[in-house]
Amino acid sequence: MLKDFFSLLFPQVCAACGKALYKEEQSLCMMCVYKLPKTDFHEEKDNPVEKVFWGRVQVVAGASYYRFAKGGSVQHLIHELKYNGQWEVGVTIGNLYGRELKNCERFKSVDLIVPVPLHKRKIRVRGYNQSEAFAQGLSKSMNLETNFNVLYRDSNSETQTKKKRFLRWGNVETIFQVRDEITLQGKHILLVDDVLTTGATLEACVLALQRIPNVKVSVATIAYVSRSFR
Repeated sequence: MLKDFFSLLFPQVCAACGKALYKEEQSLCMMCVYKLPKTDFHEEKDNPVEKVFWGRVQVVAGASYYRFAKGGSVQHLIHELKYNGQWEVGVTIGNLYGRELKNCERFKSVDLIVPVPLHKRKIRVRGYNQSEAFAQGLSKSMNLETNFNVLYRDSNSETQTKKKRFLRWGNVETIFQVRDEITLQGKHILLVDDVLTTGATLEACVLALQRIPNVKVSVATIAYVSRSFR
């Protein structure tokens, strides 16, 4: 009864459209679960996500759940996740996407999920790493372990949001390091992040992980920004 009373005073709303949620809904209303623009890239070999990394790093498979459009519901969703403290949005999306990736042949060999790390300073400001929230949701629905410690940043780069592709690469080229390499030898790692724009951050992470013998890396993000929006 107390929970219902507080729900009347402070109703939970959908992170994408802002409408009030029903009791059984988590972070997203059912309408947005079905209506948000999905890419279905995981079903397509040589999809736009994978093409981002062509000639740069070797990626086994790549995918993004949603298409990003300026001013659209997905942008609002990402903003709520990153800047308004709604970390549970990442868990919900990861849980939804994991159900699809689990049944995709190219992702069935994944052994471990690793999120792109944030620097400790940013975590102190934000309170959490949104990519870790996404990883938690994927882990639950894909029944895979996560490792939040093996990949880390050894410097605090500037924000990537308004940088061009070349500047983004120079901003992250050498900041990622790997610890406990032995535990990852021979593994197929699913590297996850919130948004794929130029791919500079993910590329730098892949390069760091591929220093480990016999490691394979695939990537998955919540959203994909097409070239027209970069």
